[in-house]
Amino acid sequence: MKCPQCVYTNPDGVKFCLSCGEKFVKNNTQEDDNSLFYEFAHYVDMVPRVERSIEPKFQNIFSRVFKNHSELEAERLFIVGTALTTPKITEVKETWPKPWLFARVFIFALLAFTGLYIGVDYFKNVNFIPGLIIVGAFAVPLTTLIFFWEMNAPQNIAFYRIIYIVFIGGILSMLVALVFFNILRHNINPITIGIVEELAKAITVITFVRYRKYRYILNGLLIGAAVGAGFAAFETAGYALRALMSGDAQNLYITILWRGVLAPGGHVAWAALTGAAFCRVQGDQPFRIGMLVKFKFLRVFMLVILMHALWDTPILGMFPLGQIFLTISSWVVVFLLIRAGLKEIGNKKLFANYGPSN
Repeated sequence: MKCPQCVYTNPDGVKFCLSCGEKFVKNNTQEDDNSLFYEFAHYVDMVPRVERSIEPKFQNIFSRVFKNHSELEAERLFIVGTALTTPKITEVKETWPKPWLFARVFIFALLAFTGLYIGVDYFKNVNFIPGLIIVGAFAVPLTTLIFFWEMNAPQNIAFYRIIYIVFIGGILSMLVALVFFNILRHNINPITIGIVEELAKAITVITFVRYRKYRYILNGLLIGAAVGAGFAAFETAGYALRALMSGDAQNLYITILWRGVLAPGGHVAWAALTGAAFCRVQGDQPFRIGMLVKFKFLRVFMLVILMHALWDTPILGMFPLGQIFLTISSWVVVFLLIRAGLKEIGNKKLFANYGPSN
């Protein structure tokens, strides 16, 4: 069904154009089983679109964090990625998004953690302990993942798919790492730990992104961040349980606190970089094993392994100053790959509009 106003091709049965909002004349002979969904999609789409910024300056990227936002704006974010709501590449903006929802998610998680902390520490109720560990382990990785979700300009991955990757990808990557650790059980050191864990996450990330449906650099960042978030959260929950079993409640809180503070620069960012580097190499091509030895992929993957090895190195000053420095370094590379991903979208738009001859 082509819109007479903007010539956008809509799915059959819609009452409004999903691009411009033009109302169609209803065909009485046609059943509109999805009318409620399309009315909702049209209503949500009336929310002003997120402002964009070309310059990757922090004051531009995070300028919407402290502004008021309606529930409709959040709802609009969560309906993207389906067959009916994924925009065409020509409709995707290649300018810098301005994420804000991740900050709200962090506040909600912090409030939940505070309530659980009061239940454990003040009321001495052990029933709150599992919730304290789970919320504490997932709070920051999930917040960081929502940031990558908002930065995924193509908006072609449904949120339920991301949650699936968090749990299945996180568990799968940990199991693969355990297999490698079992093979290298007599040679465990910071270097082998970095190699094993990053290789396990890389295998898992590539398993999800090797299909050409997720062919953008920003897709690789998001899916990699989902795998890394699952890995980081499950690992933190394990360390928190060990701290609890030691009999020192303060050790439990300290473990959750520091692993939460440093989570954005660890597994989440590293797996995101790996995913983005692989998607940058694969592009629109079918998966080939030779892609894994391409320099564009290997240089990022080796950098991730090096950062992980340094992170675990027990040298004086590495915790926390060295890890904070590594976190900043990781995010410098993340923003460079986000810029490369937005540039990739611009190039694909030009190709789609003008064809290969131009």
